[in-house]
Amino acid sequence: MTPASAAGTFDLVIRNGRVIDPESRLDRVCDVAVAKGRIAAVGAVSGDGTREIDASGLVVAPGFIDLHAHGQTVAADRMQAFDGVTTTLELEAGVLPVALWYENQAKKGRVLNYGTAANWAFARIAAMLGIEPEADLGFMGRNSNDKRWIDNVATDAEMKEIIRRIRQGLDEGGIGIGILNAYAPGAGVKEMSAVCSLAADYGVPTYTHVAYASNIDPRSSIEAYTRLVGYAGSTGAHMHICHFNSTSLQDVERAAALIRKAQDLGLKITVEAYPYGTGSTVLGATFFADPAFPERTGGTYESIEMVDTGRTFHNREDLLAAQAQDPGSLVLWHFLDVEANTRHRDLLDVSVLYPGGAIASDAMPWTNPDGSVYDGEAWPLPEGTSSHPRSSGTFTRFLRQYVREREMLPLIDGLAKCTQIPADILAESTPAMRTKGRLKAGADADIVVFDYDTLTDRAEFKAMNRASEGMRHVIVNGDAVISDGALVRDARPGRPVRRPVKAA
Repeated sequence: MTPASAAGTFDLVIRNGRVIDPESRLDRVCDVAVAKGRIAAVGAVSGDGTREIDASGLVVAPGFIDLHAHGQTVAADRMQAFDGVTTTLELEAGVLPVALWYENQAKKGRVLNYGTAANWAFARIAAMLGIEPEADLGFMGRNSNDKRWIDNVATDAEMKEIIRRIRQGLDEGGIGIGILNAYAPGAGVKEMSAVCSLAADYGVPTYTHVAYASNIDPRSSIEAYTRLVGYAGSTGAHMHICHFNSTSLQDVERAAALIRKAQDLGLKITVEAYPYGTGSTVLGATFFADPAFPERTGGTYESIEMVDTGRTFHNREDLLAAQAQDPGSLVLWHFLDVEANTRHRDLLDVSVLYPGGAIASDAMPWTNPDGSVYDGEAWPLPEGTSSHPRSSGTFTRFLRQYVREREMLPLIDGLAKCTQIPADILAESTPAMRTKGRLKAGADADIVVFDYDTLTDRAEFKAMNRASEGMRHVIVNGDAVISDGALVRDARPGRPVRRPVKAA
């Protein structure tokens, strides 16, 4: 709290809202003043605002931070803004070249704050196939038919080149290393340990999609998590586990016990999850082609659904034929049936409610009916654009289901999983995150004002591009991107989240 009364003139004053700051445990009706893109005061504000918002009956909280968002377009930003997100980061995958990606975002302008990690898989493709990476996520899908980077152990020379390229990405400001281990399971432990040691040297997290998602040995999820714990212990790296739910499958209880023990022993391991039993990835993902896919995952090929057409698959041969034709197409993977199976819902709860874990969406790009990425600026999104409901409603779904309806967390603790916890995961390595995820004087003015009683996700698998409801105002760096529940169409206040760039 700032002093009892803050006088002066401010750019914005939000009055009489239920102000909740998870870091300080503040939860009371008061005011928030904003000046020059930062929070100037929290408390009783006597001064005037150039703009004022009456937040009576509404919750005022820090803007939500999404550690795992693949959309990274204006269209994706807008949809996530209605979900309360003010900072959207591409960390599990990342990109290369990092500098080019940041340049491209600045040129087109972004609605939300944005940032990226350096992509290990891109470095692998470049080193093993001799192809220069392109600064967009589709680069990996376009090269997934060449199995050398997926299946082969890197030579010493290739490993040296992989490390060089990742190092360059970090020097260009990448906020960690994205390790899509499941998409290149042939990578050896020597290579993985070298990548993790590089992360430890730079003091940045790895954002890891663990090598295996399976309920049975060998190559089970438990083997993958045990390996990750080993990397954390042997290299000192901060290992951040992406989508704890979808990679743990039906062994999440054992996985959670292993991670909790490792944390108790002092290893730096953090987790995130999203509140859905359905994942999304590219059709060419290697684990779909495993001959034992049904036995290993507890599902069937019919659990894999094409995003653009709704097609599902009858058998492995059907799937392989589709992979050969278009490996980069987006698919849904229904790995848990949380609506009909209470045991599956309990398993999802383990990951979503993991103590100290963050909520993160794994939001996918929005695609046109022909499967191409939609990068336009129409609003609402054009009819037929699709992605995954989590691209529209992850945070509002979590707060509605887990906090308001099921009462599994107090609101302040639910908000912490959307704000303070993701900010703290990055704060040590990325100075820009130290002023996000909290409501206090000096923090960035990334703020959400929402109606807790009506807050809800609206997206469904048959209607993915429905924006969430309940966000009355969303402020990014002091500027409104949603005002009185409506999109501010020309708003582009998003700023880069980036580590300091190393001088050439």
